[in-house]
Amino acid sequence: MILTRRTFLAAAAAGLAMPQRLWSAMRLESGTFRLDTLSDGHLVLPSSFLFGGLPEEELRPILARHAISGPSQQVPCNVTLLRDGTHTVLFDVGSGPDFMPTAGRLSEALSALEVAPEDVTHVVFTHGHPDHLWGLLDEFDEPVFSGAQHMMGQAEFDYWTDPDTASTIGEARQSFAAGAKRRLEAMADRIALFEDGAAVLPGVTARLTAGHTPGHMAFVIDAPDPVMLAGDAIGNAHVGFERPDWPVPSDQDPELGARTRAGLLDQITADRMVLIGFHLPEGGIGRTERHAGGYRFLTA
Repeated sequence: MILTRRTFLAAAAAGLAMPQRLWSAMRLESGTFRLDTLSDGHLVLPSSFLFGGLPEEELRPILARHAISGPSQQVPCNVTLLRDGTHTVLFDVGSGPDFMPTAGRLSEALSALEVAPEDVTHVVFTHGHPDHLWGLLDEFDEPVFSGAQHMMGQAEFDYWTDPDTASTIGEARQSFAAGAKRRLEAMADRIALFEDGAAVLPGVTARLTAGHTPGHMAFVIDAPDPVMLAGDAIGNAHVGFERPDWPVPSDQDPELGARTRAGLLDQITADRMVLIGFHLPEGGIGRTERHAGGYRFLTA
C-alpha cells in the first residue's frame, strides 16, 4: 500500500480579488486500485448535534484530548474517488450549492485532479443525507455526472422516496427528507438499486451499516490491503473511536448506530483494514488500533 498526502492550491476565479483556496487530499494506491479523497469543504454543526445527551463527566476529558470546545464544530467532508484503469467512481457527490456555504466544493477538488464530470463512470451512494446527496443535480436540476451510472442501496432509496418519511424523521431533519426525495425522484429511472452483499463493481462489495440512516451502506474494496469505506457509520475521530458504544444524536437510530459502529471498528482493527471515513480528519484515510478500552484513528 502506498499512502500519500496531496495538497492543491486552487486558483482564484479570473478577474476576482478572491483569496486562493487550499485543498488537501489523501491518495491510496493498492494493487490496481487508486483512491483519492477529495474535500467538499466542511460542515458547521451545533455541538449538541454531535454530543447532546452524552454523559458529561466522561465526555469532558475526551473532548479535551481532542481540543474540542465551543457551541459549534467544523466537520470535514471527504468524497472518495476510485480509479482502477477501467472505472472512475465517486462514492457520494457532496452537498452541492444548497446545503451550507462552507461545503459543495467537489467540482473544484475534481478539477485539481484534472477529472471532469464526464470522466466519472459510476456514482455510488452511502446514504441520502444532504452532504452526500445534494450535489447530485446542478442549478437546472440536471445530473452533474450525466454519463455516470448512479447506484444506491434499495432500502436507502425506498426510505428517502417514501412520502411518510418527512412526517416521521423529526422536525430537525425534515429538509433532509424533502431534498432527498426531490433529487432521487428526478433521477429515479437512472439509479440502479442493490442489496446488502452486492458486488456493485468488480472488487467492491456493499455492506449494510444501518443506524446513521435506515439503509446506510459501507463498501469493502478487495485490494491487497483491504479497504473499508465507511461513509458516516463512523462519523468522527474522537467520541466515535473512544466510545463507539455511545448512542449519538447525529445517527437517526442512535442505538443501532452504536452497535454498527462498534462492530465495524472491531472488524477493521482485527483484519488490519484501511479505513476511509467521510467525516474523519486529514483526508479521512488511515488505520485503527485498540487504545485505552476503545480505539484510535491513525493517519499517515
